[in-house]
Formats: sequence, structure tokens, C-alpha cells
Amino acid sequence: MLRLATASLAGTAVEFYDFFVYGTAAALVLGPLFFPTFSPLAGTLAAFGTFGAGFLARPLGSVLFGHIGDRRGRRPVLLVSLLLTGTATVAVGCLPTYGSIGTAAPVLLLVLRFLQGLGLGGEWGGAVLLTTEHAPAGRRVLWSSFPQVGPSLGFLLANGVMLGLSATLSDAQFASWGWRIPFWAAGVLAGAGLWLRRSLSESPLFLEIDDHARVPLAEVVRDHWRLVLLTAGALAVGYAVFYTVTTWSLAYATERLGVSRTVMLVCVMATVLVQGLLTPLLALAGDRYGRRPLCLAGCAGVTLWMFPMVALLSTGVPLLIFLGFLGAMASFITMFAVIAAYLPELYEPRVRCTGAAVGYNLGGVLGGALTPVVATALAEHGGRVPWGVGAYLTGLALLSLGCFALLPETRPLPVAAVAEPAPG
Repeated sequence: MLRLATASLAGTAVEFYDFFVYGTAAALVLGPLFFPTFSPLAGTLAAFGTFGAGFLARPLGSVLFGHIGDRRGRRPVLLVSLLLTGTATVAVGCLPTYGSIGTAAPVLLLVLRFLQGLGLGGEWGGAVLLTTEHAPAGRRVLWSSFPQVGPSLGFLLANGVMLGLSATLSDAQFASWGWRIPFWAAGVLAGAGLWLRRSLSESPLFLEIDDHARVPLAEVVRDHWRLVLLTAGALAVGYAVFYTVTTWSLAYATERLGVSRTVMLVCVMATVLVQGLLTPLLALAGDRYGRRPLCLAGCAGVTLWMFPMVALLSTGVPLLIFLGFLGAMASFITMFAVIAAYLPELYEPRVRCTGAAVGYNLGGVLGGALTPVVATALAEHGGRVPWGVGAYLTGLALLSLGCFALLPETRPLPVAAVAEPAPG
């Protein structure tokens, strides 16, 4: 289990590194390089628009790779999705800017971002299912939380590289060539991830399935459409909070508040580090107390904290910004620490790879694709404190809270509770 979980963690870390390095670059540098004819605000919005294209591709990736995972096994998904995402990320680092090839530059950027999202849409389902379906029932959330630590690690790697470049290069050097280095590094990381995953064994639960679904997506749409919509709505606020903190806030604080790029990267990275450390602890709570109670608690925390978070951010004081982010991300990870076990348990094994991945990635579209764009537009028309952003996130949290309330608990009963008949 440790070897398997570590390989899953490494792979999700690499793939989310690829995804996050783009988001950070979109907030800091891609607007002027690929949309120079736009105003600064419009350029940022356009860069975030290409960022959103990755989210739109993720449900398609979950359908494509979910079909492979339900028909051919979870293991092939891990290898192909990692190769696709890594290749697309390296290609972004080699892409000429608008000044070199004109309008072809933003078009190619959009295509490569789409391919990134396609690969990531398959990665999550394959990684968490392979880990979850190997894990013992009583520790399923704990072991499946390893892939959930991967996004935190990938984010820290991506922003650590960006922070190092930001601190050592001038603004002109960073805009000229420095921003490309994190994308090139993705090739090395992808190679290491493929090496770690080469010897993983197939899921025993998949091997036990006698009657594999011919068209998994058709079965999911026909028999589980309500579950897909509920899981997508439930997860939307988690994505929204994460990308508000890690992507939109970088652009807002550096452009509107005058906070240095380095200070904001440090605040965000410190928050994500705490998130990663909390993940296994909250996963243990999910094994003991259930998945749904933690999801409801996390949603409630987001509902109560969004207005304080934007107020603390608007001060421009690094310590207060960090505290605002910390409350938001602690609420977020209270939900997402248990999701890797919770979602697969909601779907029957024959369509689990498709159902869980589609629900998870549709949540990304609802909460992650539009949030940087919407938040940027709302902040532009507000005062110094972007209350509109707080209202938007609070509304999403209430939607997700309602969806989680309608989902069932899936925690396996203790052995004693199953073995002993009820009294009377």
C-alpha cells in the first residue's frame, strides 16, 4: 500500500504541477505576452480565459480516460494521462509569443491548455481508484488521501520554482525567458512519474468484475445522472476557494493592492503547505467519523469565512492575508481530504472510473474554470474590499452545502456491527 500510494501521490503531484504552473503564469505574465493588444485588465481576463479552457477539457478527459479505466483497467489511465499532460506543458514553455507569430500564439496556447486539462481529467480518477480499490475498508480514506496530497505538493513545486525565478531575475528577464523554465521542468518531472508508475499492479476489484460496461458513460448518464449532478455541485465550492486563493488573489494583490509578487507567492505557498500537512489528519477523521460529516463541516466553514477572507486580503498586510487564506484552505481541505474515497464509494465498480471522474471534473468546471474570471470582473467594479467576490463564494458554498446534504454516507460499517445481529 505504501509503494502504491506513494506512486499515486508522485503522479498527481507532477500532473497538478503542470496545471498549477500555468495558473500562476496566467496571473503574473501570460496576459502581456500573449494578449499585448488588450488593456491590462482585458489581458488578465484573456489569460484566465485560457486557464479556464483546461477545466472545460477535464470532463472530456474524464469521459475518455474513464472509458479506458472501466473497460481496460485503472493502470493504463495513469500512464497515458501523465504522458499527455507532461508533453503539453513542455510545449507551452517552447511556444513563441504574440510578438513572434501574432494571433497564432494565443490560439496555440489555448490548444495546449486544453490538452493539459484533457490529461488531468483522466489522472485523478485513475490515481484515486487504484489506491482506493487496493486499500482496506477501515483505512480507505487515509490511503486515498495520498493522491490528494499530490495537488498541494505540485502547487508548492510550481510556485517554488516561480518564487525562485521571481527573486533572482529582473522583471524584464522573467518576462523574456524566465517564465518558460517551470514549463520545461515538467518534462523531467513527468519522466520521473512514469518511472515510479511503471510497475504498479492493477486494481484487484477491477479484476474481479465479470461484466464490464460496454459504454460506461451511457450507463452513468442513464442510471446515475442525479448522482453526477449532486457530486459536481457539491465539489464546486472547493475548486472555487482553491483557485480564488492560489490564482485570482495573485493577480488582484499585485495589480490592485501593490503587494509584491514574491510576498504573495510566499503567503499562498505557506497556506498550501499547511493544507498538505492537514490532509492525512483529516483523512483519519473521515475513516473514523464518516465522509459526509466532514464535507458538511468544510462547506459550513467556507460559508462563514469568505467575507472575512476578502476583508483580510484587502488590507495588503502579509500576515493578515495569510490568515485569511489559511481559514479558507482549512475549510476546503476538510472536504477534499475525504473526497478520493467518498466519490468512488458512491458509484458501482463497473462504471466507477467514469462516474467519479466526471462528477469530480464537472465540479471543476462549475467552481474552478470561471472563478478567476468572475472574481476579476467583480473586484474591478467594487471598492478596495471586493465584497462581491465574498458574496459569490458564499453563494457557491450554500449550493455545495445543499448538494452534500442530499448525498448518502458511504463509510463501511465496523466488522462487529456487520457480524452481530441487531437486538430484538
